[in-house]
Amino acid sequence: MIKVKRKPFDEITSVVEKYNNILIVGCGGCASVCFGGGLNEVKWLKKDLENFFSTSNKKFSFYVVERACNEKFFTGLENIVAEQSADCIICMSCSAGTQLIAQRFSKIPVYPAVNTVAIAFDVDVGLFKEVCRACGNCIIGYTGGICPVTRCSKSLFNGPCGGMINGHCEIDPNTPCAWYEIYERLKEQNRLEELERIIPFIEWKNQIPQIIVQYGYEDKYEKK
Repeated sequence: MIKVKRKPFDEITSVVEKYNNILIVGCGGCASVCFGGGLNEVKWLKKDLENFFSTSNKKFSFYVVERACNEKFFTGLENIVAEQSADCIICMSCSAGTQLIAQRFSKIPVYPAVNTVAIAFDVDVGLFKEVCRACGNCIIGYTGGICPVTRCSKSLFNGPCGGMINGHCEIDPNTPCAWYEIYERLKEQNRLEELERIIPFIEWKNQIPQIIVQYGYEDKYEKK
């Protein structure tokens, strides 16, 4: 799941300083699940900003969209933007949600209050491990379900560098060697022949904006 993390507080205060009616928007999707931009986080930011600007006439309100990356859920947001006469929106969703809100409310400045930092799995409450860079060319089926682009310190795509020390990376002894883990996983699955597979150079499809059409929806969208 996409993970977000709140920006430094001084960065947030600097962008809202010149506005009077600030609406803080959270997201009930990924940002909420990773404790970065859900209802609690929105309330905390509102309280922090009110305390910081306690001597000003600024008005802070908040709203949590069920999913900030889908305009179908914007009806309630549209209403509160109008009701509060918001002249600034502070968004606690991922970058996709923030961009969509900025597009929908193009006459109002929209600022992110969080950084979109990773695609990761949950380790513990509020603790996550990045495992995917959304490179657009997933090869983990050949590497035992372990992503070398993300988990190898050098992002090596076709095998280890030879610098592994006791199962850990030569760059950082606290970082497990991804390719050692890949070898052990494939060995356990009796699939070591996968290591002989030469994978073509990655195309880095995530370097340009993409339109993503899911399987089963091709006829609906690709012919337009």
